[in-house]
Amino acid sequence: MNEETQHTIIAEAESFVQAEIRPHVNEFEEQGGIPRELIAKMASKGYLAASLPKEYGGLGLDPVYYGLFTEVFGKACTATRSLITVHTSLVSETLLRFGSEEQKESWLPRLASGEVISAFGLSEPDIGSDAKSIKTAWHEEDDYYVLNGTKKWITFGDIADVFIIIASNNGKSTAFLVERSFPGVQTKRIEGLLAARATYLAEIHLDNVKVPKSNVLGKLNFAFEYVVSAALDQGRYSIAWAGLGIAQEALDAMVTYSRSRTQFEQKISSFQLIRGMIGDAVTKVHAARAICLRAGELRKQKHSDASIETTISKYFTSKVAVEVTNDALQIHGANGFTNQYPVERLYREAKVLEIIEGSSQMQQEIISHYGLKQYNKRSRKR
Repeated sequence: MNEETQHTIIAEAESFVQAEIRPHVNEFEEQGGIPRELIAKMASKGYLAASLPKEYGGLGLDPVYYGLFTEVFGKACTATRSLITVHTSLVSETLLRFGSEEQKESWLPRLASGEVISAFGLSEPDIGSDAKSIKTAWHEEDDYYVLNGTKKWITFGDIADVFIIIASNNGKSTAFLVERSFPGVQTKRIEGLLAARATYLAEIHLDNVKVPKSNVLGKLNFAFEYVVSAALDQGRYSIAWAGLGIAQEALDAMVTYSRSRTQFEQKISSFQLIRGMIGDAVTKVHAARAICLRAGELRKQKHSDASIETTISKYFTSKVAVEVTNDALQIHGANGFTNQYPVERLYREAKVLEIIEGSSQMQQEIISHYGLKQYNKRSRKR
């Protein structure tokens, strides 16, 4: 697909977000979720399959334009962006990569059309960063694999129709396509959240769930080596652009507010300390955008450095989002603590990005290993 067509898709998405999403974001939080009607509208536009090939009902966006697409939704509404991250990046792209032909033909068109909503089940009540120690277990019985365990913090888990569930057997993990309709599958909504209030976050309880052997995704006993690592890489790329989106929205908000708010008979944008925060925010957002575009270009080229650059971009933009929203809230003063201004929500949502798809500390570890190898001068010839 040429760039002009992809650019048109992004412009149309911006118009859709402006009309259908942005005016209602506070309502989504108050109602406890984005409406199913909105999800259906997004699906009808192809927005639930923006990165998938057209043969499966997708829009066929390349990685760079998919990132820009993610930012469009992420600026306005974290919940709709989260749906795109989970449904498209974590599940659909993983199915496209590791699914059998039968699985792809069965699931991808339905995922693209919104006939079914998906979620990714990795985290557990006692397992987060130490994902290889998951307790959800599987064993074989006749023509089925039987799953038992609990998953937690599953975005859109309370309304998903199908889940990629990661389960362990004797220390080796496997990915399964688990349908909500299978006996023994139950979900429980998680309430009282700081952020992600409109994303149907849930626990998934699996009680002797029989999964057909045809529902194994990828290779048996190799989920972490293939499925999980790829899915998290895809998710991190989406989260990198999500961080940029929040930071850009916060920058827009702080500039707009500072140019309209008057104190001491002056617009606060004229005060040097306020201008300092704005200058820092502009610089950070520009840097975040550059690093996201670089990751996108490398992914487009299928470059060997694409994964580490994605990790770097996720780490950097999540930190930038927290820093810029913090300054935006400071500039808004007491007004920033009300939902009449977007910075209250942006401040809450930014913090989540430093935790999901690998905490900032885990990203530092990954990046440091790369740095210790890549920039070791003693290993180079003098």
